[in-house]
Amino acid sequence: MSAKRSTAPGSVAVRRLGDRRARPRVKWVARLTGSTTAEVERALRGVDRHLEELEAIRLAHQEGGRAFYAQIRSPFDLYALVRLLRPDSIVETGVSSGVSSAHFLLGLRDCGRGRLYSIDLPTRQAGEILRVGESPVSLPPGCPTGWAVPSGLRRRWDLRLGPSQKLLPEVARRADPIGLFLHDSLHTPSHLTFELETIRSHLAPGAVVLADNTVWTGQAFDRFARSLGVPVIRNGRSDLVGLRVPTSAPARRPARTGRSPAKP
Repeated sequence: MSAKRSTAPGSVAVRRLGDRRARPRVKWVARLTGSTTAEVERALRGVDRHLEELEAIRLAHQEGGRAFYAQIRSPFDLYALVRLLRPDSIVETGVSSGVSSAHFLLGLRDCGRGRLYSIDLPTRQAGEILRVGESPVSLPPGCPTGWAVPSGLRRRWDLRLGPSQKLLPEVARRADPIGLFLHDSLHTPSHLTFELETIRSHLAPGAVVLADNTVWTGQAFDRFARSLGVPVIRNGRSDLVGLRVPTSAPARRPARTGRSPAKP
């Protein structure tokens, strides 16, 4: 069993980075994309070819006072999702150091196509060291949003700073059709609902929608999944969840007019 784990795709990178939380979950990615486990593993092999960039991200985190590489769970899974979906546009809300951004961008570079649109409302830690009770997404002194993203990955990146309530509607229109979306910003039920409903009509058929830290957002993601008629696909025991938009039906919800629909 141990030999099998040691040769699994991504295992070299996990050992190099020293953070087992980065270990990919092949079955989760397979369910989200409709791929076979062999196809997911083939996509994940690309991770081990990017050790130089991954090491640069790890060192940037150390310099910023962050002990762990996987500031978001399953970063290698994000890379695999991009390789398998080959989206024209990815949208994410919440960036901080840029772990999710970097892995999305790695995937886009390997695909040779697509663009990442990121929205972040930065918060800053009070001193040189992150204090107990401070948000782990706070920016260290002197570090901008996305400070850990290697410069060589930024060509396909459209980063915008400000509240998603203001920026997301325009970003969603510009990114249409969105093939992959990640919510990792303000984790409240109302805010997650706002983001999901804002992107709904801009989602491509078969798009994947992700949300992190759903332990704080109640049933907002589950309600969205039910409205699309699809299941919530959970990443193990973590509160990172996803769904796949139906491939045969539009994601748009009919507008409410307040009147009964006219008879044909």
